[in-house]
Amino acid sequence: MDLELANAVVLVTGGSKGIGLACARAFAGEGARLAIASRDPANLAAATAALKSDGIAAVTVEADLADPTQAARMVREVEQQLGPIDVLVNSAGAAKRTPASELTAAHWHAAMQAKFFTYIHAIDAVLPGMAGRRAGAIVNIVGMGGKLASPVHLPGGSANAALMLASSGLANAYAAQGVRVNVVNPGMTATERMQEGLAAEARLAGRPVEEVLQQRLRTTPMGRIAEPRDIADVVVFLASPRAGYVSGAVVSLDGAATPMVV
Repeated sequence: MDLELANAVVLVTGGSKGIGLACARAFAGEGARLAIASRDPANLAAATAALKSDGIAAVTVEADLADPTQAARMVREVEQQLGPIDVLVNSAGAAKRTPASELTAAHWHAAMQAKFFTYIHAIDAVLPGMAGRRAGAIVNIVGMGGKLASPVHLPGGSANAALMLASSGLANAYAAQGVRVNVVNPGMTATERMQEGLAAEARLAGRPVEEVLQQRLRTTPMGRIAEPRDIADVVVFLASPRAGYVSGAVVSLDGAATPMVV
């Protein structure tokens, strides 16, 4: 299937590692012109080298998206080099996983800054241009923690739930202006963030991390955790013109681990 993304300008925040980097590779494979953003220059350099080794060129922007002025600068820099942004994929930012007994007010504030506002600031920076051109797609990589409360991920899950509502609301508000907004909710995926989550669960349960992982695998219907590319494939489709009537959708990608009707 031709996803009709050749020469589309795609910006992936958090594109230097994990799911974001997998998305960058997948878009490049469809012929898109690519930009990735991260607040960590070392991660950006490593990602650039890895992509270059595969023949993929990417514009890179260092930006801390907790700051709206840096988000606006990021968009300006990308558009100066590549042209108007057709697709924004938000994968930057993650709340630390902390057992409920260890939570303080600071954890709740930090989670919203790390996950909710990093996405909102990037969205705010691209929406006026997309709406003015009457075309654009935004895909927010959120997480199942916003649907199913976890005792080690309550602040982050709350930020995820807020992002789902904001995404659905923006999809409705901007549909007439040709802008689509969708959400994908990965379950357990083989990234550094997964390791952090397993460590928090192990600390709460007083068990080794490997034991916690094996228990999670036993309760996963497909018998395996997701790979970043599993998530990226769905993101690329949702961002493409072939999904042109899909907006306001929230897609669970946890291998049927959470059976629910929404």
